[in-house]
Amino acid sequence: MRVLHLDLDAFFASVEQRDKPSLRGKPVIVGGLGPRGVVSTASYEARVFGVRSAMSMSEARSRCPNAAYLSGRFGVYRAVSAVVMARLRELSPVVEPLSLDEAFVDLAGGPGGVPTSVGEARALAQRLRSTIVDETGVTASVGVAGSKLMAKIASEQAKPDGLVVVAPGTELDLLHPLPIRALPGVGPATAARLTRFGVKTVGDLARITEPDLIDLLGESHGRSVHRLSLAQDSRPVSADRESKSVSVEDTFDRDLTDPSLLAAIVARLAERVAARLVKAGYSGRTITLKTRLHDFTTLSRSATLPAPTDDVKVLSRVAIRLLADVETAGGVRLLGVGVSGLSDWVQDDLFATDGAAPAAEEEPEPAGVEEALHERPGWSPGMDVVHAVHGPGWVWGSGRGRVTVRFETADTPPGPVRTFAADDPDLA
Repeated sequence: MRVLHLDLDAFFASVEQRDKPSLRGKPVIVGGLGPRGVVSTASYEARVFGVRSAMSMSEARSRCPNAAYLSGRFGVYRAVSAVVMARLRELSPVVEPLSLDEAFVDLAGGPGGVPTSVGEARALAQRLRSTIVDETGVTASVGVAGSKLMAKIASEQAKPDGLVVVAPGTELDLLHPLPIRALPGVGPATAARLTRFGVKTVGDLARITEPDLIDLLGESHGRSVHRLSLAQDSRPVSADRESKSVSVEDTFDRDLTDPSLLAAIVARLAERVAARLVKAGYSGRTITLKTRLHDFTTLSRSATLPAPTDDVKVLSRVAIRLLADVETAGGVRLLGVGVSGLSDWVQDDLFATDGAAPAAEEEPEPAGVEEALHERPGWSPGMDVVHAVHGPGWVWGSGRGRVTVRFETADTPPGPVRTFAADDPDLA
């Protein structure tokens, strides 16, 4: 029982409910609010209506029209995540974050070592869960087991706000009744192929011989799935897990065809990527442009530089050149820019040229970039605000030159709702 897996419950929505008393116990959905937005997180109250992460926001609204739809406050989420990850590293320095709200811990690396009994493991995990609630106000589900596979499955079984410890020798009792999609590496296509052979549960899968699975799924995939179906997982928890790439993308509310607008959007996305690289202390060699066309065809174009860079001008120039290789006349619904081949050094003068001609004067950015990238300044639902008279609150909604605010905080009862002019000087 050396591996602990922690997953914060409905993380983004839980933070919003923590900070907005009027939303506690009610459906809350966080994500992109445009016509093509998707759900990032749905509270458990919203999941009752069938709302799930990655669902289109339009479908979520049809299933749960009375939910609170919020755009998200990622600075707040990152701050809460930092507290949680710090507590995990107190258990052991060997922590493998998977996202803001999820991580593995190798307890063998900690001062207490591997728990010697189920009771000891349960007490350790319960102390962790209590500490996280006390310090962040959000709940976590935790699984403890002998491998990453079983620890993650245990935390899934513990949701929401629970704890499951898998005693040695009982792994198959928990694993085999589960659907085959519970195994990592068994996605929709693999599951559909296995289902045609009558395989529905992990136990069904475990009864297939390894050679037969290799014939069905291929050498590497077949061997991996066979081992996992028997709860054989030797993957280590890696504290040195590094970002393999840095990327940003955006889906547009309407298909875009203007070449100058598309190029300007690519440049703006490259700026975001460059900022993230600089903040993380990385540079990269391979620049990739992702384009999703009007018919959902997704194209990827890449270029590899001779040495790593974090220079925004270089990233923009290469990404725009890649865009020129894509036929966009039919319309583009999504663009993304990414950098991979990461390094922690930059060859600053890689693209410097002695005696180069002066740079051409930059053309003004075409109109519509901020709107396409949802960057236009305004009042976004859920964002924090402060009124000079009424104090702190959050945006309930806005439009037609007005903004509605509910004045409450995490430490107050549900507060009053008031509407102001969008340009009210007392509101910031």
